[in-house]
Amino acid sequence: MDFFTIASSSKGNATVVTHGQEALLIDCGVTRKLILESFESRNFDPSCIKGVLITHDHTDHISGLATFLNKFDVPVFANALTAEVIAKKLHLDISSFIIFENSQEFDFGSFNICPFSIPHDTPDPVGFLITASGITYFHGTDIGTPLDSIGQMFNKAHLATLESNHDLEMLFASGRQMSLIKRICGPRGHLSNEEAAELVKRFASKELKKIFLAHLSDDCNDPTLAEKTMARALRDIGREDIHICLKISV
Repeated sequence: MDFFTIASSSKGNATVVTHGQEALLIDCGVTRKLILESFESRNFDPSCIKGVLITHDHTDHISGLATFLNKFDVPVFANALTAEVIAKKLHLDISSFIIFENSQEFDFGSFNICPFSIPHDTPDPVGFLITASGITYFHGTDIGTPLDSIGQMFNKAHLATLESNHDLEMLFASGRQMSLIKRICGPRGHLSNEEAAELVKRFASKELKKIFLAHLSDDCNDPTLAEKTMARALRDIGREDIHICLKISV
């Protein structure tokens, strides 16, 4: 099993998890055109996409979903509150969603999927733990607080996408309105570099091989700083073997 990132920012998010000839799309916050261009650049067969998993209803995670479904007749998985909001926003039939319950594992194709609750400022957001052939992928973005319950899910991962959204000093020096700053660094906002690094430092297992640092802010973060912060945490626990990815082509 492996994964690649199509987009990861406040402008749009989409990730593909692959296993043999099967794949899942996590979130669809970019255009269908961009998704197909990404597939073509990787020589990835679009017919491998068997379903879409949705983390939450924010526009940067769902904006391309309706047009994607116009071309790809695949099921969309979301919990009840998320499906209800998305159906209204995008004028989709609620019956087109397959509803899951948070913390309840389910199988789809060759994948075992466990959605888990995360704190973010929207109804019932989730991350995912996805397993196939003994390899487990952790997907966690838009996380306001690095809860132990999230760390315990991260502890099971061989591969991971984890939010490292902002540097706190850069955020407060950004000139943004204080209400927005407080939202971003609040308990239902986004993880800072330090929070992400501390979560990994506390919960990384010996099986973890690769981390993609996701949802980096263009204005309030720097890729080099995010990488250095994570690398320092890994060095502290003697895990410099873990590969840190920041570029979209993972």
